[in-house]
Amino acid sequence: MPRNWAGTYEYTAPRIVDATSVDDVRRVLAEPGRVRALGTRHSFTDLPDTTGTLVDVTGFAADFELDESARTVTVPAGIRYGVLAVWLDDRGWALRNMGSLPHINVGGATATATHGSGDRNPVLSASVRALRYVGADAEVHEVRRGEPDFDALVVGLGAYGIVVALTLDIEPAFRVRQDIYTGVTWDAALAHYDELTSAGYSVSVFSRWEDPSVGYVWIKTRLDADDDAVPDTVLDGVRALTGDSPLGVEDNVTELAGVPGPWMLRLPHFRLDAQPSFGDEIQSEYFVDRAAAPAALNAVRALGDGIRPHLIWTELRTAAADELWLSPAYRRDVVIIHFTWYNHADEVAAAVARIEAALEPFGARPHWGKLHGFERPAMERVHPRLADARAVFERLDPDGRFTNAHLERVGVREPR
Repeated sequence: MPRNWAGTYEYTAPRIVDATSVDDVRRVLAEPGRVRALGTRHSFTDLPDTTGTLVDVTGFAADFELDESARTVTVPAGIRYGVLAVWLDDRGWALRNMGSLPHINVGGATATATHGSGDRNPVLSASVRALRYVGADAEVHEVRRGEPDFDALVVGLGAYGIVVALTLDIEPAFRVRQDIYTGVTWDAALAHYDELTSAGYSVSVFSRWEDPSVGYVWIKTRLDADDDAVPDTVLDGVRALTGDSPLGVEDNVTELAGVPGPWMLRLPHFRLDAQPSFGDEIQSEYFVDRAAAPAALNAVRALGDGIRPHLIWTELRTAAADELWLSPAYRRDVVIIHFTWYNHADEVAAAVARIEAALEPFGARPHWGKLHGFERPAMERVHPRLADARAVFERLDPDGRFTNAHLERVGVREPR
């Protein structure tokens, strides 16, 4: 059976269908049995898996519908963000933000509230203006922003149907540069955390929880002109003048050293034409109210010596609040604490349990597609609209065609 992109989860579904059209999806749903959508396989758990049929939606043609007057583009759910981004930029348009990997598909990323960074930038799901899905009745349905159920369905985890197309907000294309700052200390960062995260359009901190420095601060600056000045210092850190990647990988990282470029070649960390990230890895991630960031980060810092042997990098990002019921940024601005781990399954599971215990006082919400230990009671404590979303999914799919063990374990669907 196939695995996720990192090779750390093997799907158990007895059947996979490669769909290239909406009719292909409808034919699968005209048959009995459970069904789940499969995209570019960037989840790290059994979230997409099923005891029935997986429908791979990445084979749809890259047909895009641009509406310049409405400032939207309609895309197949299985399309990769990087492919869409090139097409938009060629026509003078842009997405507001992108994730660190342009390889992820639009449907899967928005269904799990995947994100980039930036104090004023919400998760990618917030750019969805409409979505089209095939429901349990094998019919095509559409829901638009402002309509009933929309805020439940956007971050919907595939729990109610197979999303086949999405309409996204767009804006005029823009230019970005990337700069790395070193030497920012934990003392300065925690005392002035808002100043640090607002230092650019998108700010990421790469850390291994060592003292005294936080690690590397990666700032993406949105430019009015290519010769716009950027500061030589951020807090007590200084701008690196070389283009060396801070991550220990070089040939798959987008261009650094302050070289201006188009948005779609600077907002992601990794290049579309190369293998992303580190490969054989596990990821976990937590969203915490930004007001609690210093205390939450100190709680994780206290675990640093124990988790470091299994950690490749932590990345700290931010996102703006949204109104999507199952978004981890629902109604609160967040700091996002991400962990990229070596494939040390048992040790990582133990580390994740310690991190979740440390973050519990701060109401941390896990990323839906990454490794975590949350089950229904814990999810209900941190997601105030979980029961409301579950009721919508049960109404749209009363026979549980789109449920699975994972969704039932975390309380997104009722047990069957």
